[in-house]
Amino acid sequence: MKPAIFQLFVYGSLRSGFRNPAYQYLTCYFKLAGEALVKGKFYDKGDVPVAIPAVDDSFITGELYVANNPDEFHWAIAQLDDYEGVNMEADEKPWYKRELVEVFQEGIKSQAWIYWYNGDVSALPEIATGDVLKYLQQKNKP
Repeated sequence: MKPAIFQLFVYGSLRSGFRNPAYQYLTCYFKLAGEALVKGKFYDKGDVPVAIPAVDDSFITGELYVANNPDEFHWAIAQLDDYEGVNMEADEKPWYKRELVEVFQEGIKSQAWIYWYNGDVSALPEIATGDVLKYLQQKNKP
């Protein structure tokens, strides 16, 4: 039996730098373990950057969180699934999908849950920086 994973990797609106109201929820159930990397690529969807897994050596920067209480993890992650649009009506396509991913933090590998974009990125411009916060700061400079 595989061990349960109680970690979450976030790269967008749930990161501490976004000051999103959902971040306050996240911090009630998860503790920040620090900055980390996963293999992935960012794309500019206009309203929000999105990420998909990468097969090459492209990495995205985000934050790794650990559940405060493993007994509450499944309930807490279900609430985040709703926020990320994983749970949609039967006739609607989910916005994101939650999957396990290998996380790299200070030379140590572990596994965490991540929300990958569940749409087509073929017509979207790729974000080369690998860090949504840095990209948005550059994009929004006057």
